[in-house]
Amino acid sequence: MKVTKLIIHHSLTKDQTVADWSAIRRYHIQDKGWTDIGYHWGIENVNGSIVVQKGRAEYITGAHTKGMNDKSLGICVVGNYDLAPPLEAVLNRLADLCALKCREYHLRPEDIEPHHKYANYKTCPGSKFPIDKLRTKVHEMGI
Repeated sequence: MKVTKLIIHHSLTKDQTVADWSAIRRYHIQDKGWTDIGYHWGIENVNGSIVVQKGRAEYITGAHTKGMNDKSLGICVVGNYDLAPPLEAVLNRLADLCALKCREYHLRPEDIEPHHKYANYKTCPGSKFPIDKLRTKVHEMGI
């Protein structure tokens, strides 16, 4: 798989103080019948710590963005960003992950895109998600 984009999603659920990532994985496997969670990476608040969660292996095509799964990594930020923007700590951890993946795959901040670009009937990663701020943070990391 040749990665040309990082596609940002939100779970559209309230981020709890427990590991929601395992519930999302169970839903994708048990309810949808997929072999694994659809995303490659996740960011969530677990007991007050912002953690990066591993999804499916990067060499395996994702199940997160129709028409882009074979050329992108899917990154899901747990939370509903139609209601409020993500915490600064969440955005910072996401920027760290995106910068790492941009370096690894020779991508630019402009290659970080919101899911709704490819599914225009959705707001994902949320109408209050600051995609331009995320790109700026990644750019400021030397990307």
